[in-house]
Amino acid sequence: MDQILKETKSKMDKTMEALRNELARVRTGKATTALLDMVKVDYYGSTMPLNQVANVTVLDAHTLSVTPWDKSMVIPIDKAILKADLGLNPVSDGTNLKIPIPPLTEARRKDFVKLTKKFGEEAKIAVRNVRREANEHLKKAQKDKKLSEDLLKDNEAKVQKMTDEHIGFIDEILKHKEKEILEV
Repeated sequence: MDQILKETKSKMDKTMEALRNELARVRTGKATTALLDMVKVDYYGSTMPLNQVANVTVLDAHTLSVTPWDKSMVIPIDKAILKADLGLNPVSDGTNLKIPIPPLTEARRKDFVKLTKKFGEEAKIAVRNVRREANEHLKKAQKDKKLSEDLLKDNEAKVQKMTDEHIGFIDEILKHKEKEILEV
């Protein structure tokens, strides 16, 4: 039964990590390298993530820098960033790209808050699905006479406690991200 609880915690933790990764890609008006994680570049016939063909760094709070490892990749990287439709306009100096992060409008900030809430709701649903799955395993173990009625109730309570904690963490993460987005 401890195995079921360990797996449940592990799956819930992975859901939290996935949420953090999703939220890192949401613009807040500040420069972060995660903004370019989704950008794919055509690299000699292969499609590669930007961070595998260039060094991406934060110059200041409102500017990213992209330094390609191969100088001939400046133009393809520029096109890939524009094609990704992130609302970013790279400026090339021939060997590097500087990407100014434009300030967010009030309407755009509200759109991003809605998006983060959507990601949060999806994460909560995933956590609840993990809970349901764990409870099904526990009930099956009890039905197979591997678990007493009392142990079933105790373990279901532990799973519920884990669920409540993870949903609380999700709410905290969302509150922090929302504050970050709305900060002017």
